[in-house]
Amino acid sequence: MTPGLPRRAARAGAAALLLVAAAGCRRAGPPPAAPTPRTLVRPAARVRGFDPVRAGDAASAMAYARIYEGLLQIDYLARPYRVVPLLAGEMPEVSADGRVHVFRIRRGIHFQNDPCFVETGGRGREVTAADFVYSLKRVADLKNASPGYWAFRDRIVGLDDFRRDSGGPGPTDYDRPVEGLRALDRHTLRIELTEPYPQFLYALTLHYAAVVPREAVAYYGEAFVNRPVGTGPFVLESWRRNYRRVYARNPRWAETGRVDRFPAGDGPEPHPAAGRPIPFLDRIVELVVADPATQWQMFLAGSLHLTGVSREVWDVVLDPGGRLRPELARRGIRAASGPAMDVFYIGFNMDDPVVGANRALRQALSAAFNREEWARFHHGRVRPAAGPVPPGAEGYVALEPAFPFDLDRARRLLAEAGYPEGIDPETGRRLQLTIEVADADNPELRQSTDLFVQFMDRIGVVVRPSFNNRPTFFEKVSRRQAQMFRLSWIADYPDAQNFLQLFHGPNASPGSNRANYVNPEYDRLYERFRILPPGEARDGLAERLVRIVQEDCPWIFVHHRLNLELVRGEVRHQVHHDFPFGMDKYLDVAPTGE
Repeated sequence: MTPGLPRRAARAGAAALLLVAAAGCRRAGPPPAAPTPRTLVRPAARVRGFDPVRAGDAASAMAYARIYEGLLQIDYLARPYRVVPLLAGEMPEVSADGRVHVFRIRRGIHFQNDPCFVETGGRGREVTAADFVYSLKRVADLKNASPGYWAFRDRIVGLDDFRRDSGGPGPTDYDRPVEGLRALDRHTLRIELTEPYPQFLYALTLHYAAVVPREAVAYYGEAFVNRPVGTGPFVLESWRRNYRRVYARNPRWAETGRVDRFPAGDGPEPHPAAGRPIPFLDRIVELVVADPATQWQMFLAGSLHLTGVSREVWDVVLDPGGRLRPELARRGIRAASGPAMDVFYIGFNMDDPVVGANRALRQALSAAFNREEWARFHHGRVRPAAGPVPPGAEGYVALEPAFPFDLDRARRLLAEAGYPEGIDPETGRRLQLTIEVADADNPELRQSTDLFVQFMDRIGVVVRPSFNNRPTFFEKVSRRQAQMFRLSWIADYPDAQNFLQLFHGPNASPGSNRANYVNPEYDRLYERFRILPPGEARDGLAERLVRIVQEDCPWIFVHHRLNLELVRGEVRHQVHHDFPFGMDKYLDVAPTGE
């Protein structure tokens, strides 16, 4: 109310002002409609949280990489794949002996706004070289039990000592200097390696090496796993566990004037989006949809922008020649496909007194695995695996399986193992084993597990599946409580070392060596292999390493996938990428009518 005016006059004046305002609106026309948010909706698996040092599964890595960033990333368009700067301003200066790497950190990169930044009133501060020192120490901290320490074990001068001492009582001293990790100034990071490490730049593209603010870990404590604070193009807007995750464009990205751009690629013609500022999307919605049939129906209805292709609909999607069916193409649907750089396997816990202590038993079960029938079950969507390294990885050597499908041989090996005709002499009954399986609500996984059970039944061995949700499954495997388990390894980078490290003894659980396999000869050869540059000598060692694990059978080598993803017409810039972590920032979704 205007001071000094009678109440009636004030009401009349207010009404007049409203009429004038309304008239003005009519003359100017209606206000422009708010732009439609560019939202990508995609299926996803469950995750255990958002602390980048703690989880080693692909679904979690996809989630982290939208929020967190590291010094380097793998180029989105370049083939063969190459490493390019991300939060580093340029590729590092490397000493002549390959041991010292000096990184210049980009200036003006800020963490997202968050209450943990008390001194700035919740405004995210600038990232410094000291933040990277702190973040790499977190990977080494034994209290974090990071499955990613394999990438840095024995690599950085003094970091293993820091790790050893972090296991003591009380809080870890993150102010303790590590000789090989030093912030030379606010924006200069020096990393000194114990010896040349040809894959080191690849290791720095992993989500384990993402930069994390110390304030957030201190502020949230154990709750930090669910309160991510990063520098990436998106922030976690909401999370309904096991159902829905929503990411929104990071406002701090724009507030600080950060401008990252779509890459140009390395072809004769630049990509149409080259040079445009990213991210294009306003929001990303991930829906946890475990049932492939439900996921397919949601995609057809337009509720999902992307989907994988399950065995049930493979023939509906592709014609006998492997081409996308015309009726789908007419709807604007297209396929992004290519051989996946991964390996799927059935692991044996080498700590288990039954399967771990009996190589002939593991060999018998491997020889009973029918790879041709397995491929038919998957409608040709997989290629049989003879070893852990997939085709396409640097250092891959084509080898035949050491134990191809042969029931007669499997039965002979089973008798050699002490279980003739599958009979356990201690009980007088058939040998019984247990296999742990994740994603209990995935029908295709259940059906393929049943097929594996049938394979083993043919040689008289009873295998009982134990179905779990993903967090429970990984907890069992990490704690070495699984006798057998189904798992996969999706390449972190395109090199055989990334797969051969899965059998390195020091990487045993909770690290990446989930089978807890220890072989002194393998470890000795692996230590030589990992420091060699690409070439004949390295390829020869890779072959010897593969032959050792083929013979020891810590895994049943199952398959490599043929990756096929369907994409709706409104999604732009989608390309097949073996390392899609953090690549959603390059995607766009055209608003309706555009």
